[in-house]
Amino acid sequence: MTSPPSQEIVLDEQEISRALERMAHGIVARCAGEPLAIVGLLSQGDIIARRLVDKVKELGVEAQYGAIDISLYRDDIFKLEARPSLRSSNLPFSTDDMRVVLVDDVLYTGRTIRAALNALFDYGRPARIELACLIDRGGREVPIQPDYTGHVLDHAGAKVVVSMKEADGVDRVVISGK
Repeated sequence: MTSPPSQEIVLDEQEISRALERMAHGIVARCAGEPLAIVGLLSQGDIIARRLVDKVKELGVEAQYGAIDISLYRDDIFKLEARPSLRSSNLPFSTDDMRVVLVDDVLYTGRTIRAALNALFDYGRPARIELACLIDRGGREVPIQPDYTGHVLDHAGAKVVVSMKEADGVDRVVISGK
């Protein structure tokens, strides 16, 4: 009989809230009055992006919210066992000449963000693109680094699961299989 993999809560609800607050302050400090859009990757990055938009607005800076599905832009789409389900992007504005902050829950290899960049350019030509992620777990395969990070993990081989209230009923980040 094998025992279940060990699990560790890395961030709880309060720690996630504090991390998002720090990230929002960083975004506001760098936006310098430019038109700002915060665009999350479906599905978890969009929830984090929505929260960041709210926090940025609380700090007195207007930001537009958007969400994009990058499923068809993935470089491994034909290698996956199960085809990804397509979801509707929600980017009801042009990104032309905007500062765009792309948001994902976990940054690992960088391939998801590479796909997101390709998808984003279908909506216009941003003046600047930055990256925000709740968890940076290292392990890049492409040269992509976040501008805003909630928490850095160094757990090679561990599985990182981000749960958000809006989708999962609870805010927490768990690692398992260390």
